[in-house]
Amino acid sequence: MEKTNKLVKSSLGRRKFLSNTALATLGAIGSSGIITSCSDTGKKHLKLPALLTQAPAGKTLNAGLIGCGGRGTGAAVNFLDAGPDLHITALGDIFQDKLDQCRAELKKEKNIEIPDDKCFIGFDAYQKVIDSGVDVVLLCTPPHFRPLHVEAAVNAGKHIFMEKPIAVDPVGARKVLVSVKRAQEKGLCMISGTIRRVQKDFMETWRWVANGEIGDIVSAHITRNGGMVWVIKRRPEWSDMEYMLRNWVNFCWLSGDHIVEQFIHEIDVMNWYLGRIPVRARAWGGRQRRVTGDQYDFFSVEYIYDNSMHTHCVARQITGCDNLTEQFIVGTKGFANAKGTLYNLKGEEIWKYPYPEEGSKDETWKITDPYVQEHINLVTGIRTGNTVNDGEAQVNSTLICIMGRMSAYTGKDVTWEEVMSSDMSLGPKTYEFGPVTGIPEVPPVIGVEPNLT
Repeated sequence: MEKTNKLVKSSLGRRKFLSNTALATLGAIGSSGIITSCSDTGKKHLKLPALLTQAPAGKTLNAGLIGCGGRGTGAAVNFLDAGPDLHITALGDIFQDKLDQCRAELKKEKNIEIPDDKCFIGFDAYQKVIDSGVDVVLLCTPPHFRPLHVEAAVNAGKHIFMEKPIAVDPVGARKVLVSVKRAQEKGLCMISGTIRRVQKDFMETWRWVANGEIGDIVSAHITRNGGMVWVIKRRPEWSDMEYMLRNWVNFCWLSGDHIVEQFIHEIDVMNWYLGRIPVRARAWGGRQRRVTGDQYDFFSVEYIYDNSMHTHCVARQITGCDNLTEQFIVGTKGFANAKGTLYNLKGEEIWKYPYPEEGSKDETWKITDPYVQEHINLVTGIRTGNTVNDGEAQVNSTLICIMGRMSAYTGKDVTWEEVMSSDMSLGPKTYEFGPVTGIPEVPPVIGVEPNLT
């Protein structure tokens, strides 16, 4: 464990964060090893890799899907859409009904038949998929299981798509970082599910900002407010474990809470732009409308950096409120909406991403579905031998989200050093259907109760 902690701390030192995270996209999505601008927009400095709209032809690649829910089924379809000679040949899930639904959807959408002997059920289904003869694994289970599954896939020499986030606690995140390093040593490709870094409008906006168009970055304001994702009502015949697994998005040990499971997309954008690890998180949160599970439904986090910069991140999952997803980056000369607009300090628009008009045949600025683009990048890396691996950037973003959650759950400031040395490991020690002790279905309560006199 001491050796692992030294590796993790060395890899995630603040001085290395810029090269490892802010510029990670350039190494992770280069399609041919030749760096080129998306097109000529007048910026003559930092350039971006060309984004392919389809992976090149090459050896047939067979993928196994681990986690057959909605996102997993979607990821399987996205993989198939990424290029020629791509196949889904194995499925694994804890629940038979989830696997059956996925199997039926793949038949309906892609006319794919997955044979019975390549369909695996149970807590060990992940290993059976990995051992089924696949080249690639798509890891789409609840994120609690990601560290275990990533480690097994790397040990078996498989290329990996791992859905975000990569862990729900510091111990799991550090474990994934070790696997990321081993994957690099083995020449394995690894792509994660934080999609903003492969969206052409986000990428081009980042390029302008990285080239100094809004000056030096001094702050960021990050928002993801939306309704409740979904909720599963407990059935009398379900054990604690089955209920929690079926309702996983509402339990912290399985999802990491929505600040980790969903808000990571936006916090990852902030990390990409800033290129810094915050030294401290100061957070607030609570619960007003969530009806199951043990999580909060709103967060507000102030991240503080070693240069005294502060950023503010807010997230809410409450139906019936105003919704907004936005990433504003503030500089000394202006500010950016990361999705595609730059402003000067007067609030005047100075650049906007040239979204193509409907029906336009010019594909210069067309944006490929990012859920497909990430698989295009993965397959391209495998087939060209130009290894892609953005795992460390996702570890960083996951840990920064966890840092905010830890602060909100305790009502206390949490430092980066505390996160990196934390022995927090969420969830039961063994996986079996039956009672789950020590995880009450109640949200955290901060502070102490006032003494009434």
